[in-house]
Amino acid sequence: MKKYLLIILLLTAQQLVHAQLVPFQTKFEKTIPVLNVATFHMGFTSDATRTAFNPKDPERVKEVHALAKRFAAFKPTVLVLENVPSRTEALQAMYDAYLKNPQMTFEHPSEIELLAFEVGRLAGVKKVYGIDYKKGYNYRIYGELEKKADSITYNAYWKLVEKNTKNYMEKLNREPTVMDHFQMNNSKVYLDFLMNVNADMLLYASSPEGNEGAFEAAKFYERNLIMFSNFNKIPLTADDRVFMLMGGTHSAFFRQWLERSPKYHEVDVLPFLK
Repeated sequence: MKKYLLIILLLTAQQLVHAQLVPFQTKFEKTIPVLNVATFHMGFTSDATRTAFNPKDPERVKEVHALAKRFAAFKPTVLVLENVPSRTEALQAMYDAYLKNPQMTFEHPSEIELLAFEVGRLAGVKKVYGIDYKKGYNYRIYGELEKKADSITYNAYWKLVEKNTKNYMEKLNREPTVMDHFQMNNSKVYLDFLMNVNADMLLYASSPEGNEGAFEAAKFYERNLIMFSNFNKIPLTADDRVFMLMGGTHSAFFRQWLERSPKYHEVDVLPFLK
């Protein structure tokens, strides 16, 4: 019996080795490059977590424009932004106005006007598109549950978040610059954290009888799935190069889909931030 088990194990191992040697193409011959940049919101946001930033401070704007120069080296042909598709026409008109007058001021500037528009101007981009989809969800559901199936994991994770934040600030030993924020936001470990804190930790928020947190997380997943579907509706060609700017959690969702997509490939953001 042991002899037969050994033979089966050897055959299985041989098949696995063979499978690894056989090439399996996952991408089309020519894919569309996407620079998927995770940003903090520089203007008003309804997000639970906000980054302190004055979008009308000339020094902060100068920092953002220095970043834009770096991203423009990617040579994008299209801007894709966190704005609903129904506003694409208005967004395009505002961008066209900025191209004619880069010194123009905005009443409520955000990362779109401060960073994306400047990247586009420097790179000679003509077209801009919005892909956002609005759908709310209750990310505070854990605190609203009278009885919890797991009363440990969620709270323990937030203590870990506080510890990591404290360690980061102690190591930095100063107020973070715009560059600091972008280097952090676009690191794999932080993007994974954003997925956790904004969606996946809700899987640990449920009553003994229900799946309340999972249903709320599903709403946020749905929002991002539709955003990706909106992105795929943009009439791109194989010669296009996409500069994509969204809040970090959206970028985190898109990162996994771009990695598996046969049509697109994600360009590493961090080399542009060194």
